Amino acid sequence: MSALRILRLGAVKDVARFQEHVRSLGLKIPCDSELLSGFESPLWQPVSRQGIKIGNRIAVHPMEGWDGTSDGNPSEHTIERWKKFGRSGAKLIWGGEAVAISHAGRANPRQLLIAKHTLEALAGLRKTLIEEHRRTTGSNDGLFIGLQLTHSGRYSRPNAHDKREPRILYHHPILDRKLGLSGNYPLLTDGEIDGIIEKFHRAAKMVQELGFDFVDIKHCHGYLGHEFLSAHTREGKYGGTFENRTRFLREVVKGVRLHAPGLRIGVRLSAFDTVPFRPDPDRSANGKPGPGIPERHGSLIPYVWGFGVNPQQPMEVDLTETIRFLSLLEELEIPLVNISGGSPYWNPHIQRPALYPPSDGYQPPEDPLVGVALHMNVTRQLKHRFPNLIVVGSAYSYLQDFLPHVAQAAVREDWVDTVGLGRMILTYPEILWDATNGNEIQHKRVCRTFSDCTTAPRKGLPSGCYPLDSYYKNSELAERLKIVKAKR
Repeated sequence: MSALRILRLGAVKDVARFQEHVRSLGLKIPCDSELLSGFESPLWQPVSRQGIKIGNRIAVHPMEGWDGTSDGNPSEHTIERWKKFGRSGAKLIWGGEAVAISHAGRANPRQLLIAKHTLEALAGLRKTLIEEHRRTTGSNDGLFIGLQLTHSGRYSRPNAHDKREPRILYHHPILDRKLGLSGNYPLLTDGEIDGIIEKFHRAAKMVQELGFDFVDIKHCHGYLGHEFLSAHTREGKYGGTFENRTRFLREVVKGVRLHAPGLRIGVRLSAFDTVPFRPDPDRSANGKPGPGIPERHGSLIPYVWGFGVNPQQPMEVDLTETIRFLSLLEELEIPLVNISGGSPYWNPHIQRPALYPPSDGYQPPEDPLVGVALHMNVTRQLKHRFPNLIVVGSAYSYLQDFLPHVAQAAVREDWVDTVGLGRMILTYPEILWDATNGNEIQHKRVCRTFSDCTTAPRKGLPSGCYPLDSYYKNSELAERLKIVKAKR
């Protein structure tokens, strides 16, 4: 079978050609032909809802840097990334960082940890971000900063980057095999889950003491909060029914309100899953992975190991329970929701559309714009269904030079309240700030989704843009990355 031909967006020189390409794929992605600047730009408009005021429509997604110290404090690399968050001009900083609530829950041995011995340094990160933001925008008015709290669950690796120490809620017939877990591998007990919830409570109290405006209770990308949502086969009070599978969220929220009254709460959510993917072995050669294909699942119907999927056709999105979950957020008076999808561990082409795969990934099985369109259309459906929530969108970085045109149109046409950026922040944090100020876009700084920001952490190195950002490109870390990439 011939390789899939994907038009490289870096070779597309004008917005009309981009719009034509989107139409040729049969996709719905809003895109304006001209960029507006200043107060005429939709991205400059504030959003105010349920007592929250955010100064513009630009957001920074939370990211794991793999660049803290072994005891969970920030390093100089962490500080450099947080400066980028401030320079973005974004008025909504969604977490800035995925911060573990316990050592055992760290996704890597360099992930930040919230504890008494890290509070001073975390406060310093927030201060650095605010200073950079003021330097870029001239004012902190409307700046709304949160911190994402997480437990990595199935993907915990607290002591070594190449040593898995999973903490799982149920046995998954595909993911267990991928992780090498036996059928008698122990599940987290209800009592252990209760203890984790208490750690979230203590962490939220520290978040408030540090001066953050809100806390994100992470429910995305295969980590613990997300795994609860698909725990259909788990017995006991945390599995089975929708009420039981959302008990974790409700108990965390209850404790946050008790221990940190007045602290706002948000949730970053994988609104849909799909069957885990793998490289096609028939099209893998010379150390290069083939295109992604879904794992065999014909014997696993109904598919009861996902969230936001059709159990009879698990390659299809089904938002029935997602809508129910957002209704619960409204009931809990949680006004902030950040919509993502899938997981970087088992379907990265959906969670983070890219032209070039990370070291442990596969070649894209479809034009990455298909994944962008899926994210955007799901977010649009949910925003229209829940107009009182502040909805942040994901998957914009792959749009590259046309990100500002799509972001402007998405806000103008009410597809989303706020446009969230992740990978793009690592190389060109000011892209939307430049666009809305009438500045020329610096095309040489635009993220081309080379995926080194993912490959590096997979190899135990800090996340960053090694091809384009001089901070990483000219560092000793870049030389180490070249060596480990050459060995794969």
